[in-house]
Amino acid sequence: MSSSDQPARPCSGTAAGVPYVALPPTAIDVEPDGPTRLIVAWHGFEPPRSEGSFAAAVPMTGVPAWRVYLGLPMFGNRLPAGGIGEVRARAQHDYLVDLYGPVAQQAAAELPAAVTEIRDDLGLANIPIGLVGFSAGGGAALLALAEGNIEVAAAALIAPIAAPALVLAAMERRSGGTYTWTDESRALAARLDFTSRAREVVARDPALMLFAGGNDDLVTESDLAGLRDLLTAAGGTRVEALTFSMAHALAAEPGLAAEPPIAEAVSVDAALTGWFRDRFGVKPHETPPTVPFSQTPAYDPRPRLRAGSWTTAAPTLSSR
Repeated sequence: MSSSDQPARPCSGTAAGVPYVALPPTAIDVEPDGPTRLIVAWHGFEPPRSEGSFAAAVPMTGVPAWRVYLGLPMFGNRLPAGGIGEVRARAQHDYLVDLYGPVAQQAAAELPAAVTEIRDDLGLANIPIGLVGFSAGGGAALLALAEGNIEVAAAALIAPIAAPALVLAAMERRSGGTYTWTDESRALAARLDFTSRAREVVARDPALMLFAGGNDDLVTESDLAGLRDLLTAAGGTRVEALTFSMAHALAAEPGLAAEPPIAEAVSVDAALTGWFRDRFGVKPHETPPTVPFSQTPAYDPRPRLRAGSWTTAAPTLSSR
């Protein structure tokens, strides 16, 4: 599909086996400085838990770019054969080895092929993309950055799982249970611990924004402040962090269907929108010069000439 044939409305589809919801550029006060960009977003395990729900929560309407929300493996339309029951069983058996680790790794691995097909579908140029990741989706985004399989210009991470060990400890505090570590889970946690892979994450020096919730007990404000400092120390020159008065979730339970955004999501969406507008070099539409009042033509009540004939009839509304 060529760029001139781009749909002018939201659409959905599947790219390289990954379901997506795509929102077209609809900003009216700004325009892209160059080819239209692509922003790819991943939801999390907590609300919003699907691509449609995440698109409704943070639509980033004011960004003149295509925003494409991908479904995570094992969630939404990608439930395993055993359905939601199997997902819960995986989480209870070994949250890291059976659920979070496979999902984050598969999501990052399938990103390049999905982006290639989405670009073809939407007629977009092969230029660096933007990434948005929430919670587990933020962990997948950090892995994609560290692996370097696709060029990313800017990434916004909302309460990302940057160190599985910290999140598992938080989950223990929530539930009162105890996670049993194994050699396999320790090795996987090390691979997905981006506090120790900070240099890889910022190797290409993308613009990074970390969003923290001041009331988040799963990914704390101090966790993200520490990640910001590590990324900066590792060579990241454009790493920022912002804290909101929010807990972890960005949507109401169950977080599967597209619903009106909650107050916390509205605040995050506004910040995301402003940040991506700046990072992608958008510029205001040129404003026509103001005509001084003294030069404004006087009102002329006479009928105007239209298509070679005079008319004085006022416009009417048809009932048909």
